[in-house]
Amino acid sequence: MDLSERTILIADDNAQNVELLEAFVAPLGCRVLTAPDGERAVSIASTEKPDLILLDIMMPRVSGYQVCERLRKDPSTKGIKVLMVSALGAVNDIERANEVGADGMLTKPVVREDLVEAVVRLLSSGS
Repeated sequence: MDLSERTILIADDNAQNVELLEAFVAPLGCRVLTAPDGERAVSIASTEKPDLILLDIMMPRVSGYQVCERLRKDPSTKGIKVLMVSALGAVNDIERANEVGADGMLTKPVVREDLVEAVVRLLSSGS
């Protein structure tokens, strides 16, 4: 599958996590954008309209949950796929991710194969 026309936004306040996720998705050939916090993630999503956002939950000022809620409330961004990527993995964290409209969740440390599989699945479903 050719994903070179697709754009992924990685939103995480930890630069090492961003680098790791970028390295994992690089072989897919997608355009990759990055945001160091939730505010920038919302701003970039609004202007760039990525196909998928890999979204950390625990970020300063605006959490990933809040970012997802904002995206879902805005008609111009509500269709963007969101995959939460977080160290949080308790049942209530997963339920909260579902409540705010996330399309999936992976827990850190992320296994490369699981991430790639989820990204391909989400980018292949709908547009």
